[in-house]
Amino acid sequence: MRKLHVSFVLVVVLGMLLAACGGSGDPKVDAGKALFNQSVIGANAGCVTCHSLNKDEVINGPSLFGIATTAGTRIAGLDAEAYLRQSIEDTNAFYAPGFEDKMDVMPVDWKVVLTAEEEDNLVAFLLTLK
Repeated sequence: MRKLHVSFVLVVVLGMLLAACGGSGDPKVDAGKALFNQSVIGANAGCVTCHSLNKDEVINGPSLFGIATTAGTRIAGLDAEAYLRQSIEDTNAFYAPGFEDKMDVMPVDWKVVLTAEEEDNLVAFLLTLK
């Protein structure tokens, strides 16, 4: 009986450690997070190269801290998912406050670089950033 108790505790602790490592349990979100964190995507700088996930930390582009919450409030008629998709597909469609003068800073045509699945995964990840 004692061996069973120790094994159960070990399984619970192991599960907690895996959860703490950042896995969301959602394969799309995890794939999107991995894609976001790539320093190079295709022949282009990856998202993490220019966008921080920390509040008020600007690398080159705006921080994406809380983007899932703010994205749905930026353009009337667009929910957060639609805003994020359009921002990925047409990087000059919208400008975050304070970045209006950065036209064409991100000239990558992501709709050509990313597969539909990669875009879905990236959007799924960004929608977790509340």
